[in-house]
Amino acid sequence: MTDEPDLPEDLDEFDPREAERIRRRDHDAEAEQRALLRPGMGKVFKQIQDAQRRAAEELPERPHRDRRRRPAGDR
Repeated sequence: MTDEPDLPEDLDEFDPREAERIRRRDHDAEAEQRALLRPGMGKVFKQIQDAQRRAAEELPERPHRDRRRRPAGDR
């Protein structure tokens, strides 16, 4: 997902240095997605969600406020 247009699968028509740059760019772009598929990442994701849930549960209850607008003449 880059701003550059999709390039043809056949990199032979490019200069060798340019073709290698394209391969590196594509490899680096896919590295983040591959990292999420590693064993144990599901556990890390669950730990993050559990921590966020606990933090949300620890927030103090906010008092309910009447959010209706008053007519302009009652102010």
